[in-house]
Amino acid sequence: MLEVRNLCKNYRATPALVGVSFTVGTGELFGLLGPNGAGKTTLMSIASGLLDATSGEVVLAGQRFDRRDRDQRRRIGIVPQDLAIYPQLSARENLRFFGQLYGIAGAELEQRVARILAAIALTDRADDRADTFSGGMKRRLNLGAALVHKPEVLLLDEPTTGVDPQSRNHIFAEVRRLNAAGLTVVYTSHYMEEVQALCPRVGIIDHGRLIACDRVQTLLRRMTGTIRFRASGVDEALRREIQTLNGVRAIRDNAGQIEIEADDAKATLVSAIGLLNARQIAVTELNMNEPDLEDVFLHLTGTALRD
Repeated sequence: MLEVRNLCKNYRATPALVGVSFTVGTGELFGLLGPNGAGKTTLMSIASGLLDATSGEVVLAGQRFDRRDRDQRRRIGIVPQDLAIYPQLSARENLRFFGQLYGIAGAELEQRVARILAAIALTDRADDRADTFSGGMKRRLNLGAALVHKPEVLLLDEPTTGVDPQSRNHIFAEVRRLNAAGLTVVYTSHYMEEVQALCPRVGIIDHGRLIACDRVQTLLRRMTGTIRFRASGVDEALRREIQTLNGVRAIRDNAGQIEIEADDAKATLVSAIGLLNARQIAVTELNMNEPDLEDVFLHLTGTALRD
């Protein structure tokens, strides 16, 4: 549905995007993550027709995207990082306004507005001004405004910035529902746990470059997990036996605490506990750490996340 080909964008002498390429399949929920300033918003602005690229191209449903083509642009809905709603208008008036911009009117517009108000849980506040809303309610209205024209591709740029946990969960649920109904979604965030929870496949961008693009589980396999436990009676023979378990990279004894580094920490833990049980060795302390996308990011870039 969406293809980015060797996209570059320079702001004067400063490169914001450097040869970024990836594809998003029809009906896919694709995550684009990275720290603030990585180039995510610039990329989303180009993909939605708000900016011209310095070079490269965006292909939408097999056709080269031209931001001056109104028919192509109406196939895209964008939820920008900065709120794009009118605070003096009510929730209903905001949705009507954005629908009218796309030429929707009459009973069809009213039906769409009513459905969206229900979907974003604002029916009870439909006729209240947006400037009376909490941050989370404004974010949900921002999402609704991008949906009123029934886009085929939804671009979400940091859609949960500054929202409360309840609104964040509601946005997550709505994104999942929309995607399950067939909408292609690109979800950008520097909150990596959000992208990991929502998106089966992700791209990681930093300093304007796409440094990885793969399924989440494949990216996580680049890192090892760690198991730590204490148990009396773990001798050298048992440590060697644990070392031979499939996927074990290393085993260390740190002053009586056994530490195992393994490709699949869960599977290794089950096998290691089996060996301990066979010898009737009781575990007195146990914890396990599995890698997440932030670990992958730090591994790939060698830098901490930047807020």
